[in-house]
Amino acid sequence: MQPGCGVGGHCIAVDPWFIVSQNPDLAKLIQQARLVNDYKPLYVVEQIETVLSERTSRKIACLGLSFKPNIDDLRESPALNITRILARAAQNELLVVEPHISALPRELSNLANVQLVTLAQALEQADVVVLLVKHHQFNDVAGACGPHARYMKFC
Repeated sequence: MQPGCGVGGHCIAVDPWFIVSQNPDLAKLIQQARLVNDYKPLYVVEQIETVLSERTSRKIACLGLSFKPNIDDLRESPALNITRILARAAQNELLVVEPHISALPRELSNLANVQLVTLAQALEQADVVVLLVKHHQFNDVAGACGPHARYMKFC
């Protein structure tokens, strides 16, 4: 099993901080674990930026926005956070594929450089394909990327 791009959802990503805030001296291991997990999306962005620095075109396919595979729940999603950070750079064009939603979430929907597309469109157009959530629809993505695309897997 490969670690994901971070920890999300409404429980595991949030609840440990309640324990840390109530018992900081007794919860040092929990605090350190959450700090490491909270940093993971930034690490993923750093890895993507390294690959993008070698390219002239910055068209990125972000595959998956939910906090875990095969669901539509975006709460505390590290994949959504990664996509949001990448979208802040105006030179990036993001092709978002999330088969479990019909519209981009509000924080991405008003950005001109982000669009919700089909998997086929993303694989055809992207320079970098980033697998963020292991939805079953993405099982064969690595072999389906365009010849010029760089494939990166974070789940």
